[in-house]
Amino acid sequence: MKLSKLILYLFMTAAALSFLYPFYWMIVASLTPEAQIGELGLLPKTLTADNYTQMFAKIPIWRSLLNSTFVALLATFGVLVFGAMTGYALAKLRFRGRNLLFFVIIFTMTLPFQITLIPNYILMVKLEWVDTLAALVVPALNSAFAILLFRQAFQTIPDDLIDAARMDGCGELRIVFQILCPNILPTIITVGILTFMNSWNDVLWPLIVIRDEQLMTMPQLVTLFAVGGRAEAQLGVKLAAAVLLALPIIIAYAIFQRHFIQSMASSGLKS
Repeated sequence: MKLSKLILYLFMTAAALSFLYPFYWMIVASLTPEAQIGELGLLPKTLTADNYTQMFAKIPIWRSLLNSTFVALLATFGVLVFGAMTGYALAKLRFRGRNLLFFVIIFTMTLPFQITLIPNYILMVKLEWVDTLAALVVPALNSAFAILLFRQAFQTIPDDLIDAARMDGCGELRIVFQILCPNILPTIITVGILTFMNSWNDVLWPLIVIRDEQLMTMPQLVTLFAVGGRAEAQLGVKLAAAVLLALPIIIAYAIFQRHFIQSMASSGLKS
């Protein structure tokens, strides 16, 4: 092995360990007695599940887990459906103002979320959706980033395939979901993972529109638990909540990472 490759592998290994160590420490510390966390080294002296037991006793974590899963799955499904339809229209259909509409969608990606925060909240109030899961799901049903990725993916598919499907009597929706989508599976997985992560990790919007503890999402409940005093300054209990919060995202990425990396590597933007 060449010296340059050896140095590169060592550098990449060190970089990977520097990213993984905080997660390792968080998991180990959540299983360590509170009095021993301050002197925790690479390996714990004692393992205990007391931090998790206390966390389950203090907050309805399973209810919030169910709420987060429901909201994230519905938001992901909506983004995949509407993103695919919009991306197909912008990539394959010819209509006046198509390019202008695409540039407007791209422009919305440059706007910070805080700009639309107040108008969205006023809309939720007028629709009487405050303290309902609809306030979390409906505003997240579309994504400019998803539309962009779907458009770029659909542009790589030959028009002949679409023309042949139309000659066989397929409608536009059937073309999108039965003919084209199976050919862009890495893009679908990428959009799904990113949307699920964004919905799962969102804290600010749920804090604004949800006040009922039984409807709170897991990140919202964990945030209020950690900073609101109910954790009683116990670091181990806070870390136990953080581990449960991160676990679904880690599992999802571990399962779909191959498709995720493939899509990100092949999603060069084409005009």
